[in-house]
Amino acid sequence: MYLRQKAIEYAYFWWNKRNPQFYNFDSLGGDCTNFVSQCLYFGGIEMNYHTLGWFYDALDFRSPSWTGVEEFYNFATQNQQNVGVRAKVVDISQIEVGDIVQLSQNDGDFHHTLLITKIIEQKSPENILLTCHTFDAKDKSLASYFYKKVRYLKILNWYPSKKVEINLTL
Repeated sequence: MYLRQKAIEYAYFWWNKRNPQFYNFDSLGGDCTNFVSQCLYFGGIEMNYHTLGWFYDALDFRSPSWTGVEEFYNFATQNQQNVGVRAKVVDISQIEVGDIVQLSQNDGDFHHTLLITKIIEQKSPENILLTCHTFDAKDKSLASYFYKKVRYLKILNWYPSKKVEINLTL
């Protein structure tokens, strides 16, 4: 089961530093999706080790969906298994904390993945606060980002999952 508050606790602990259990992808195009994947995992979503799944064991043993913006989207929105992240694109009115925002600066591919960590009153870009890596930020307003397109990904993981302990003392 996805425990949204656990994912947010992880995000708040690691937003401006890197967990040594995971490679830092800042120099390889960005660490944003890697960071969000970690948040979801520590929020209780089990890794999916199928061929094109959603997993990370090491730099050279990970799925493209763990670290790539479009690959994450494709896997999460097409995953029909009861393991690994599952999501659907929704309207801003349906999001909640622990869901995902992806941004595109042009009319092409999306390039940035962020975790929704707070929503203040009415759901609007000004009131959606995001936490992310690459351009490290904690509770930064969606309205402060430059983007042409935005998509909101509602995390659908409701099924029982293995218990994941969060170690915030590293």
